[in-house]
Amino acid sequence: MHAALNALTDELKRLKARGVKTIVVSDQSLESLRKAIEARNPQSAPAATPAPAPAKPPSGNLALPDSSPAAPAPDARVYSQLRQPAQRPPPPPKLPPPPTVTLPAGDKKTRWDALFALVTQDPECLKHVRPGKKVVLGVGNLDAKIFFCGEAPGAEEEKRGEPFVGPAGELLTKMIAGMGLKREEVYIGNIMNWRPEMPAGAAGLAQVGNRPPTEEEMLYCLPYLRAQLEIIQPQIIVALGATAAKGLLGFANIKTLGAARNRWHDFEGKPLMVTYHPSFLLHTTTAEAMRKAKRAIWEDLLLVMERASLPISEKQRRYFL
Repeated sequence: MHAALNALTDELKRLKARGVKTIVVSDQSLESLRKAIEARNPQSAPAATPAPAPAKPPSGNLALPDSSPAAPAPDARVYSQLRQPAQRPPPPPKLPPPPTVTLPAGDKKTRWDALFALVTQDPECLKHVRPGKKVVLGVGNLDAKIFFCGEAPGAEEEKRGEPFVGPAGELLTKMIAGMGLKREEVYIGNIMNWRPEMPAGAAGLAQVGNRPPTEEEMLYCLPYLRAQLEIIQPQIIVALGATAAKGLLGFANIKTLGAARNRWHDFEGKPLMVTYHPSFLLHTTTAEAMRKAKRAIWEDLLLVMERASLPISEKQRRYFL
């Protein structure tokens, strides 16, 4: 009780110093305060007559005390009702405005090479890449019908400078093969061109773990993704995972991946299908959950195949049933 009283006294003094004249206290809190005072000072009241309750301030407002010691406080629950966090200004932006990308005239290879030079020399991209690692741009067929888009590079990707080359990339290659295509026939990229930073390991160089990119990070890199789409002109975009879907379609528009998948969306005039990221399968622990996850992904890819006018056999339609 003594600690709570001191805490309340300090808080009231702090509020008074900030210019706050009154605070709102509920009737229940005032009653708790009265009972706490009576319990703490049982001899303060006359023997024959109960001590009168403290006068209730008008309109439920409690005037703050002057610099003299404050009145005893109720318990910590009442103190928590009185405490109000200070308003803080929003933090300044961590990144500069997104770049403006202007591609030169020429064939697709000429334009892609120019884009590669822009991305790999971008000062902001380079600032976020650890020593010995690489900025990552998409790879694949510049005439691809299908553009697979993830969120950001991982450990293997930033090491080799190529998207989807780790364990999740191996699964994506199998998914593409199941569609009757080769990896070299599609285009694969990420929204992000660098691996979102996490604290380094003991050596100070190796990053431990991954984190999803922020909305601001993806907004910075989106002009480079749009430039890749401008060059390749795919028929269909496949967003791999909820974070990629949010980056392309807007954070406010994607509540859950389950609600977003298996139906068509639009990204700047291109039909877009949302499905699970291949890494989702890597974290699926039971056989039944794995079967359901594979079937869900395959249902999305069947819609992509139909939209791209790819041949679909009866065996393909029954995968994972």
